[in-house]
Amino acid sequence: MLLVACGVAIGLIGCGSDAALEAPSSTHDQPSQDSASHGHPRGKDASDHDAHEGHGETPDRVELDADQRAALDLEIGTALAGSAEAVVTAPATLRFDADRVARVGPRLRAKVRTVEADLGDTVAAGDVLAVLDSVELGQAKAAYLTAAARYRTRAAAYERDRGLAEDQIVSESDVAESRADYRQAKAERRAARAELALYGMDEAAIDAVDDDSDAPLSRLALTAPRAGRIARRDLVAGETVGPDETPIHVVDNSRMWLLIKAAEKALPRIAVGQTVRFDVRPLPGETFTGRIDWIAPELDPESRSVRVRAVVDNPNDRLKAGMFATARIETGKARDSGAAHALVPIDAVQQIGERAGVLVPGEHAGAFMFTPVSTGAESGDVVEITQGLSPGDALVTAGAFDLKAALTAGGRSAAHSH
Repeated sequence: MLLVACGVAIGLIGCGSDAALEAPSSTHDQPSQDSASHGHPRGKDASDHDAHEGHGETPDRVELDADQRAALDLEIGTALAGSAEAVVTAPATLRFDADRVARVGPRLRAKVRTVEADLGDTVAAGDVLAVLDSVELGQAKAAYLTAAARYRTRAAAYERDRGLAEDQIVSESDVAESRADYRQAKAERRAARAELALYGMDEAAIDAVDDDSDAPLSRLALTAPRAGRIARRDLVAGETVGPDETPIHVVDNSRMWLLIKAAEKALPRIAVGQTVRFDVRPLPGETFTGRIDWIAPELDPESRSVRVRAVVDNPNDRLKAGMFATARIETGKARDSGAAHALVPIDAVQQIGERAGVLVPGEHAGAFMFTPVSTGAESGDVVEITQGLSPGDALVTAGAFDLKAALTAGGRSAAHSH
């Protein structure tokens, strides 16, 4: 990636005014051995920049076009507020809330007649998603109608015999036989209803089978069990599907899960109820919030990490399942350090000569400025910024080292051209 960065810088010099680059003099361009190997400082003070600025130089600046930015794979985020010791940083992935996902499919073999819902459609509970035909269901409905008719006949006969027995017109043995026939018919009807229920029909739908309807007995409607959006539609008209398939997924993504992989050493500081702030690469400069609701009771035997789940509201549908995120768990377990500082990823802080700084977006897309900062305490992957950057400020959170390499390489070329 460093070679790519240098190539970007050479391209900038060749662009003249279209890729303006302002850099410090060559006497300050070479980073220290520590910064060259690690890509971040160890407590440098922004006052170094004041002395450097005394030479009349402007802040370092670089402008990249879209292709150059893509080559450097930059990420833009915002500085958090807090103490480094109170934050646990870990990679995370967004997933659908499993309690808000419905996988819909037939409970018996059936042929798709029509598909009523498409990907992205918003549906309400009970809406018809697809209409199918099933020979097996038709046979089950026919068996139910036969059992229901027999039940009605046996129930009427039993009631008649009971009345006749009171008038001593029929014997008690006749009543007992009629009662047995009634109870058997009732059991057969109940079994037939239970079979239809196993195929996904509710009580109202089963009762409707008794109506003198012209609808084919084989007809089956797949309905949405909950409100949501169609996230998967894997069936077409004429296709045959089986009871082991769930070709339609209905998802309510207004609330999602953030699945975090936290380091084992951070486990004593993590607890249910803590706030999690995170950012995702496709939405640079935005920070989202969630709350921990579950911590795994065991560690991953290979990575020695612990799974942590946070619940995240997603009312505007901006977050998508599968997005990778950088999560920062606010544990609240740190020293009493007074006012909150800006917190940034430790690799976002770079060193040019004796100056520590971060790269911040300029006034238009593709422009970046090297802003000197003073660093404070470090914890894991985050570092406090005590001067030069405020909580909420935007900065380059990933790719800063390569962007700095392009900037300093361009600065050296500009100096040598004089």
